[in-house]
Amino acid sequence: MKLIFATHNQNKVFEIKNLVKSNIQITSLAELNDYEEILETGKDLIENAILKSRTIHHRHQMNCFADDTGLEVEALNGEPGVFSARYAGEHGNAEKNIEKLLQNLKNESNRNARFKTVISLIIDGKELLFEGIAEGEIATVRSGTGGFGYDPIFIPKGYSVTFAEMTLEQKNKISHRAIAFYKLIDHLNNLL
Repeated sequence: MKLIFATHNQNKVFEIKNLVKSNIQITSLAELNDYEEILETGKDLIENAILKSRTIHHRHQMNCFADDTGLEVEALNGEPGVFSARYAGEHGNAEKNIEKLLQNLKNESNRNARFKTVISLIIDGKELLFEGIAEGEIATVRSGTGGFGYDPIFIPKGYSVTFAEMTLEQKNKISHRAIAFYKLIDHLNNLL
């Protein structure tokens, strides 16, 4: 089975390729030489995921899936949420996003947060959604060199280390993206 993963984020592509079995072939947009940006204009993660999957399905006429992920911080009324990748203004600048988030939380004792991923799959003309959530809290300082995005400041519930301090294998057992991807993979395996 062949699927396009509608993302330009090679870190996400790497993570999903490490989760799927050999009978599912994931092709990234980079492998298709598709570098056209898809504007994330949805009001929430679901709308953005659907927007991306429909755009790529229309463009390539192939089965595909897209995800959108947000970090929702309780004390900030769910911020940065749908704006997680561009929280500090510049899309994809993880360092500035982390800096802004830590600054906004400097006087907060409530550091509860959750990562949420929504995947939109278009396969054989049908659209399906899968969701994954990882509860946790925001650390006061960065820690670890693995992962990407907010991983150096997100401590998943039940752990004392950040996602960035975990191996990819450890993170892929509990992360929001892994949970959503496992739901997607289970569905795909049932189609084979």
